[in-house]
Amino acid sequence: MMSFSFDGFRVGISFIMMCIVYKSAVNSLPQLSPQKYFSTLQAGKASLAYFCQADSPSTSVFLEELNKAIKPLQDYGISVAKVNCVKEETSRYCGKEKDLMKAYLFRGNILLREFPTDTLFDENAIIAHVLFALLFNEVKYITTLEDLQNIENALKGKANIAFSYVRAIGTPEHRAVMEAAFVYGNTYQFVLTTEIALLESIGMEDIKYAHLYFFHCKSVLDLTQQCRRTLMGQPLTTLDIYRFIKSMEAPLLTEVAEDPQQVSTVHLQLGLPLVFIVSQQATYEADRRTAEWIAWRLLGKAGVLLLLRDSLEVDIPQQANVVFKREEGMPVEFLVLHDVDLVISYVENNTYIEERQEDEADDMEGPDMGMQDDEVAESVYRDRKRQLPLELTVELTGETFNATVMASDSIVLFYAGCTSTMLLTRINCANWPDVCTKENVTEFPVVKMYKEGEDPVSYGGMLGTEDLLKFIQLNRISCPVNITSIQEAEEYLTGELYKDLIPYSGVSVLGLFSPTMTTAQEDFTEAGKYLKGYVTTGIYSEEDVLILSNKYAATLPALLLARHKESLVESIPLANTHAQEIVQIITNALLETFPEITVENLPTYLRLQKPLLILFSDGIINPQYQKAMLTLVKEKHLDSVIPCWLNLKNTPVGRGILQVYFEVLPPLPLLVVVNLHSGGQVFAFPSDQAITEQNLLLWLKKLEAGLESHITILSAQEWKPPLPAYDFLRMMDAAASQHPTRKGPEYEKETDIQENDKQPEDKSAVRKERIEL
Repeated sequence: MMSFSFDGFRVGISFIMMCIVYKSAVNSLPQLSPQKYFSTLQAGKASLAYFCQADSPSTSVFLEELNKAIKPLQDYGISVAKVNCVKEETSRYCGKEKDLMKAYLFRGNILLREFPTDTLFDENAIIAHVLFALLFNEVKYITTLEDLQNIENALKGKANIAFSYVRAIGTPEHRAVMEAAFVYGNTYQFVLTTEIALLESIGMEDIKYAHLYFFHCKSVLDLTQQCRRTLMGQPLTTLDIYRFIKSMEAPLLTEVAEDPQQVSTVHLQLGLPLVFIVSQQATYEADRRTAEWIAWRLLGKAGVLLLLRDSLEVDIPQQANVVFKREEGMPVEFLVLHDVDLVISYVENNTYIEERQEDEADDMEGPDMGMQDDEVAESVYRDRKRQLPLELTVELTGETFNATVMASDSIVLFYAGCTSTMLLTRINCANWPDVCTKENVTEFPVVKMYKEGEDPVSYGGMLGTEDLLKFIQLNRISCPVNITSIQEAEEYLTGELYKDLIPYSGVSVLGLFSPTMTTAQEDFTEAGKYLKGYVTTGIYSEEDVLILSNKYAATLPALLLARHKESLVESIPLANTHAQEIVQIITNALLETFPEITVENLPTYLRLQKPLLILFSDGIINPQYQKAMLTLVKEKHLDSVIPCWLNLKNTPVGRGILQVYFEVLPPLPLLVVVNLHSGGQVFAFPSDQAITEQNLLLWLKKLEAGLESHITILSAQEWKPPLPAYDFLRMMDAAASQHPTRKGPEYEKETDIQENDKQPEDKSAVRKERIEL
């Protein structure tokens, strides 16, 4: 039980958040200096202070969530203020850069807890973490069944228990439980877990949702007897928990001898119906036992009363043995139900209880902990309410799978839990594991494309509409497609042959081979199959192939890369080049010449292991700058770097990057070279020079000669998780270590893999180094 109580709102909490904010977003916060703020702290008083520096970049999303939490926190006696740090301030909360990513919880002037701010990802997480930290010694967090049994044994004959399971700390359900604990913590012992195994151990099969049990331990005097348990049937919201606990406080069974129409109890006030078990003197004992049994079955769902017929002044139909009162003011119903289960079923079927459909459960569940440092998980959480039109797809079963995918071109989504002439289907591997095992599906979700007479093709991209549509469209043709004439080859290179595919692949790849170059053709064919669905590839190996090789100055065997946007054709020799090397050549060729760097595409360019030549711009770049860059690229002057640009309006994190490079945010546009892979040096193009071909080329030559000084050196420290439990990269490494590392294209047919029962290969390359631009 609680070691200290909370009367009204006399609890004092200071929640200090060190972060980067927009000035315009803090208008609702009182603004204080650090000295003024700390002078206002009083023992037992609540204060929520947000520390920031005026010239820092912004985290407006976090600040928006904090503003949402202001009013709820004030309801718990927690005031909120903004504290402005100045450059000269060197206190623990203003002076260190690493502390700007932490939050501090105080009571009075005593520090209780510090959090990484990425754990406070929304309003619910902020409130839940604050209350959880404050009530840490009162709300027992457990991880094993033994912990739960020890608490239960200790409280038998003393107090009841509110035991809850939530999927993660900081979710809406966790907040609701903590708010209930704040109010009822003096009366009940609150116990919390996030361990699925613990929930399974007490016999709970449906573990997809948060749960709350009420353990009736106070009335248990025999220490060998287990406490009765009542499961809350509604979603874990603050209001529903309040209603549930209030219903637990009501008498289990009440005897009445008056008109049921006039009877009112706390159950009706909570929106629950009343069930009257009609009794008479001759059967009183048996009727009372029946009523008590029904009362336990309906606890939290309805109020149960024993109605003494012999003492009534109003008439009840002779055959009626149950009276049902749905709500205050409504006529009662007289029923004849001779079975306890019939009574239970009638009440449950005629009571409005919010059904726990999967979409509602998803809505009440907060973001998984992976969301806190995983943008993919965050996007999934944002889109969790979107309803997918699954009626447009065909649900497959073990009986229909083979017949369906063999009868027509199909794309199959393998999942656990349109776009073209293809049939879009799905199969639930939880219901049909034998089918998924046969199809070599070992992780979810997986998308595979099936075409008659061909091996299935696995899709490895993002499960978004645009990427999946590109994969489907590019799979409409063979890969590589066999080109049979010079004219057809020219139409292929200009984009005329597959004009409708240009929006999905801006580059067409044509392999040129003499008829005798069989090994080179085989390597190119394997590479084309590997890249199927991602780029169009063609092969030409007719007797007149020299006509094309002479026209494009290509030495056989060779690749022709046709960039349709620039109307350019580039030739690359393929002598002694194996399939995996061809895949790498084509993959690199798909990269833009002068790309706009975004959060999504940055890892792709970092894999090239070259310094980044970045032009920072506050909007669309000047066409003259772009022309200068493209000219230098065309003349091969920028082969040793990756020329790119970053639009701060599209990618606001760029301001934070520049803040790392410069103490004061410099004027834009700004050109820098960042040597991430060898030394971490950052060089800035002179601000007093125009960005022209001549000036840029001269500056790059000085860099190569070592005549330019760097403006900063990026830290080489590891990118560590905020807490050990969030070390998802380590978990991924552990999983990956169980499978062989992918070295290149997988040349075995999928049917061969199935027959050999080989494990899938890990396609991801995970780096733990901290990467800063």
